[in-house]
Amino acid sequence: MLRPLTLRDAPAVAAGAGDARVARYLLAVPTPYPVTLAKAWIKDRIAWWNHGRGVTLAIELRDAPGDLLGTVSLRRYSRDRRAELGYWLGAGAWQRGIATEAAHALVAFGFAHYQLARIYAYVLGGNTASERVLAKLGMQREGVKRQHVAKGKVLHDIVVYGLLRAEART
Repeated sequence: MLRPLTLRDAPAVAAGAGDARVARYLLAVPTPYPVTLAKAWIKDRIAWWNHGRGVTLAIELRDAPGDLLGTVSLRRYSRDRRAELGYWLGAGAWQRGIATEAAHALVAFGFAHYQLARIYAYVLGGNTASERVLAKLGMQREGVKRQHVAKGKVLHDIVVYGLLRAEART
């Protein structure tokens, strides 16, 4: 189930995204992740919706509402009719198809609601689980930006995936 983020989600965001197993694949997330920083992130994501820049939603199980498992987002660039897909999922929810289901729902929403021409995603090199999610969505691996971003003191590759409206599975 997807629902709007609220400031009450900050402790769960800090705990889930700040888990070292998760944070290692997220560029701007420290470990540990302070709740105050998670609150600022949530406020920013709520502002996206209010200003038409995109949407970030909380991921929960239908039978366990209130138990945040992760988030999924589209950052919209309206001039180009494109959006960047992003998501994270707490380690306890891995390998259950949850990320794929949530990302699929948001991709469908993006093409329908925002009339996007393209949705793309960046994956930190080595995150093969996330690459599998994107492939299941029908996204095409478009290339690698070698040593493109720094995380800590190490430069990492970024793998680029993209999906055009005409290719989307609805």
